[in-house]
Amino acid sequence: MRIAVVAESFLPQANGVTVTLLRLLEYLAARGDEVLVLAPAAGRGQDEVTCYAGASVRRFRAVPLPGYGELRLSTPRVRTLEDHLRSFDADVIHLAAPFLLGWQAIGAARALDLPSVAVYQTEVPSYAKRYRMRQIEPLLWRRIEDIHKSATLSLAPSSYACGQLIDRGVHRVAVWPHGVDRDRFSPVHRDDALRSQLAPSGEVLVGYVGRLAREKQVEDLATVQDLPGVRVVIVGDGPRDAWLRRVLPRATFTGRLDGCDLPRMMASLDVFVHTGEMDTFAQTIQEAQACGVPTIAPARGGPIDLIQHGENGFLYAPGDLEAMRAQVAWLVQHPVSRAEMGMTARESTDGRSWDAVNEQVTVHYRNAIRFAERDREAGHRPARRWLLTR
Repeated sequence: MRIAVVAESFLPQANGVTVTLLRLLEYLAARGDEVLVLAPAAGRGQDEVTCYAGASVRRFRAVPLPGYGELRLSTPRVRTLEDHLRSFDADVIHLAAPFLLGWQAIGAARALDLPSVAVYQTEVPSYAKRYRMRQIEPLLWRRIEDIHKSATLSLAPSSYACGQLIDRGVHRVAVWPHGVDRDRFSPVHRDDALRSQLAPSGEVLVGYVGRLAREKQVEDLATVQDLPGVRVVIVGDGPRDAWLRRVLPRATFTGRLDGCDLPRMMASLDVFVHTGEMDTFAQTIQEAQACGVPTIAPARGGPIDLIQHGENGFLYAPGDLEAMRAQVAWLVQHPVSRAEMGMTARESTDGRSWDAVNEQVTVHYRNAIRFAERDREAGHRPARRWLLTR
């Protein structure tokens, strides 16, 4: 199969969209598929990857997103994208977290009568609300609707995210979750020396791993930092680093961890708390579970699928920080139950390897091709309301 991947974000940016794409590209290469990646250009001074796992990467001029500089925005002309897709002779177009570049690519796909699979991964409109731009939230939702109604098939990583699209009138939607490397993220990496360093008095390690940004609500952990016998550990970096260090003076900040350091840290935690309410999946929850760590998160978005309340962790109503504090306190006070939940958490990741979930997407590609053929025979083309540039 010849697959053109249009990525709103790609290397050297390291985020959930990029990680998911890298695992997919590796899987498609092993299958022998031909892949072309179309992505925004890297920032000044950054290394720009031109090939990954056998896939050629073509870049388009991009500018940084104000206030979120590591993200690059690109809006090439639709005809430019048509030229790339035509020369590659794609069978299907994979749109990864489409918004600007992806919307232009939808236009190119329609012009060339190519099937498209749009993957909803980022709840962009709610970011606007979190960043005090509530007035543009309806416009952003309109853009999400237009993209996914124009695509042949839409995928979302969780039942909650699927429901968001269905509620907005998108009809062809399927769940495509993320995978997890259960060898890399495993209880065998628990490190007693690291635990002694972080908790010299034997404190229970309550951790967060992820970006330190407004939408992640890491400051909510202030609710638990004063619990007796608890040491809060914050892993990650981002624009709120300095501010969070002031808000969480008792917490240990490790900065960003990569390579073997990340799974070693995650496996060494006793409790994992994911505080953000806008994640369509929440990959770090799944990684913590694979490490055998019970997880706690708001009952919104991806965590609803990942956490079985009272079995491998706890869910709390968004904003109910007293409930979150009580859940952490209960796990601190019940070490046997905590260990049992951790084992259940590990078991809950069975069957979620990257190869297993990426096999699903190739089925979705074939479905999209079949849907496009049906639409063509019926003379049906999804409505498309507007484009940025032609």
